[in-house]
Amino acid sequence: MVELSVVIPVYDEEESLRPLWEELRGVLDGLGRVFEVVFVDDGSRDRSAEIIRGFHEADRRVRLVRLKANAGETAATDAGFKAARGTWVVVMDADLQNDPRDIPTLLAHLGRWDAVTGWRAKRGEGDTWLRRVSSRVANRVRNRLSDESIQDSGCTFRAFRRECLRDLVLYRGFHRFIPTLLKMRGYRVLEVSVRHRPRRFGRSKYGVLNRAFVAFADLLVVRWMNARVLRYEVAEDLGGDLLHE
Repeated sequence: MVELSVVIPVYDEEESLRPLWEELRGVLDGLGRVFEVVFVDDGSRDRSAEIIRGFHEADRRVRLVRLKANAGETAATDAGFKAARGTWVVVMDADLQNDPRDIPTLLAHLGRWDAVTGWRAKRGEGDTWLRRVSSRVANRVRNRLSDESIQDSGCTFRAFRRECLRDLVLYRGFHRFIPTLLKMRGYRVLEVSVRHRPRRFGRSKYGVLNRAFVAFADLLVVRWMNARVLRYEVAEDLGGDLLHE
């Protein structure tokens, strides 16, 4: 039985994959849990899928889910969630900016919380000043419009109990709002500090301005959903068990 699934969306990350797998395998082996690593290739145009196949041949704990065409980070994340078999599910980036050594920290809180999301408290160590400023502004706007208190909604390094994800419905761009969507459904979400490292290879697949405009439109949808979500508790169901007698 798989205890832990690590889901990693991948899009043109051939240079990062080998050092990532080497780091990740060392951390996961140290946990002493039965695990799988689900790489989701989001229509990469480079050798990413080929490299992951090589990992699988050497270690059957590695899985490859390959999308027919590039569908975006939310789609790749959703495909990974649906493929995951573990009791706990971690999702992280493939670009080496997330540090696998933070995985035990995230998992340690799942005894009391349903989901744990990372907070890049020292983001200045891994990003340009423009990205830091745009992220800070975006977080404030998101929290103001969605009545949230998440300090780093752009961090997709997260851990979940798998039952949280079973009925989670995502739309394009909604991977940013998974903590908010879970809170709307009554799940307990904790934010903890994680490391943030400089990108070693290639460049970000998402520009600052186009990401901001799209994210703002998505935020308005989440605000609408949050205002209209059904919130109630049944106080009494007299006779509801008669059908089972």
